Amino acid sequence: MRGRPLHRHGHIRSRENATAADAKGFADEARSRQMKSLRGQLLFFWVLLFGMCAALAVVMVTLYRSSAGAQVAVGRGATEQSCRAIAARYARSTTAPAPAQPQVDLLQVLLQLVLIEAPHVEGGVWQAAGGQLAYAYPTYEGSGVKRDVPSAEQPLIAELAQLAARTQQPQTDVVRGNREALIVSACPLAAPGKDLAAWTMTRTNGGALAAQDSLRTGLGVLLLLVLASGLWLGFILLRGLRHVQRLENRLAQAQADTDGSAVPELPRTGVRELDRIVDGFNHYRLRFEEARAHLRATAQQRSRDQRLAALGRMTGGIAHEIRNPIATMRLKAENALAAAPERQGAALQAIVGQIDRLDGLVQSLLALVQPVTLAPADVVLHRWLDERVAAVAPKAHAAGVQVTLQHETPASALFDPVHLARAVDNLLDNAVRHAPRGGHVVLSALQPDVHTLSIRVDDDGPGVPETLQASLFEPFATGRADGTGLGLALAREVALAHGGELHHVPLAPGTRFELELPWRIS
Repeated sequence: MRGRPLHRHGHIRSRENATAADAKGFADEARSRQMKSLRGQLLFFWVLLFGMCAALAVVMVTLYRSSAGAQVAVGRGATEQSCRAIAARYARSTTAPAPAQPQVDLLQVLLQLVLIEAPHVEGGVWQAAGGQLAYAYPTYEGSGVKRDVPSAEQPLIAELAQLAARTQQPQTDVVRGNREALIVSACPLAAPGKDLAAWTMTRTNGGALAAQDSLRTGLGVLLLLVLASGLWLGFILLRGLRHVQRLENRLAQAQADTDGSAVPELPRTGVRELDRIVDGFNHYRLRFEEARAHLRATAQQRSRDQRLAALGRMTGGIAHEIRNPIATMRLKAENALAAAPERQGAALQAIVGQIDRLDGLVQSLLALVQPVTLAPADVVLHRWLDERVAAVAPKAHAAGVQVTLQHETPASALFDPVHLARAVDNLLDNAVRHAPRGGHVVLSALQPDVHTLSIRVDDDGPGVPETLQASLFEPFATGRADGTGLGLALAREVALAHGGELHHVPLAPGTRFELELPWRIS
């Protein structure tokens, strides 16, 4: 007997396992994506915030430094230019040789003329022997005319003027304070004793330096904000990851406690965004359980319908199979009654043979209609396969067929050795019957993946006729006159009971019947 190929996923239990595996994979993928999104987005936001604050601090410091430095540079340029202008005008206004005692009125006029064009710059003329000879501050914004040299700055002015007169080189000094910067320049004037110098002085705008305190305050506040935001974001990150870890542990525990087909119910975390995912997953779990229950009910109904349909076809086959032996026995009995006594023995032997045929038919029918109750055991696979080859060896020897064994499987496997032996024996018997004299039958066992045990029976016979392939696994579907058509049907029932399937694969030449058992390999 031969049969049509059936897709392995057509079996109801296989579809349930596949659906459960898909649900578990969906949960793992959703959890992984959520963890990566939470960690990545929060860390990216933290780094971005820290970078923005650092950049803002750099900009603030740069602006402060550039503003204060620019004002000091402008003030220094104004004092040095004014000082050089005083020295140049004094040189043009005096005759050579230069007088030992300069005219104070002339110096006062020169100071007024030069400094009137330099806002916020004051200046004077200093001599080693006479001290401050002249002073002017024409752009002073006070209520009156300023004529006195600032007393606090006189030591610095005298020191710088003395240095300029002695070295005959312009000198400039910048004194920075908390609120302002004092800029003093001194230029040597022509004098016989090299003891005469002009000086100019200005102060930078106090607003730029006054911003130093505000800058420090701003930087301090900025640092506190960075630390506070970092701590807050770190708290959110750790809290979220802790909840995600709990969900992950719950899924891992559910996977360890069950066979992987059940979808666990996840507990709420208290985080609104995570609870939306949890609620969606739990709702999906309820829908999945309802769908699986409906699928099981549908599978049971389909199984009942198939059995009823098979029962109808089997009833006709039983009537045909029983009628033929009865007719044969009736004919033999009538011939025996009319024949001589010495010929009655052959008739009785023929009747006993038909009775044996009926007994085998009844045994096969009982095995087919009774439910297959499995008793799985850990079976030493190579020894069990050797027993199958030994069981069919006498029949194969009588038919002139060679039976060989090939297997690439683990040392042991978990299945029902009695029922599966009946199925494999039927397949081997079927292969030996269809193999030509001098042909070969190969029994092989292999492991295509970690969840499947595959047992194959190959022969090099003529193959299954196309007219028989559509009903190959139905009872009483046979191409032999002496066959009942129950062997392949029994083998398929055993495969289905194990959660597997029996397939027919055409070969060139020959036929392959393959038992695929999605059974746990031990």
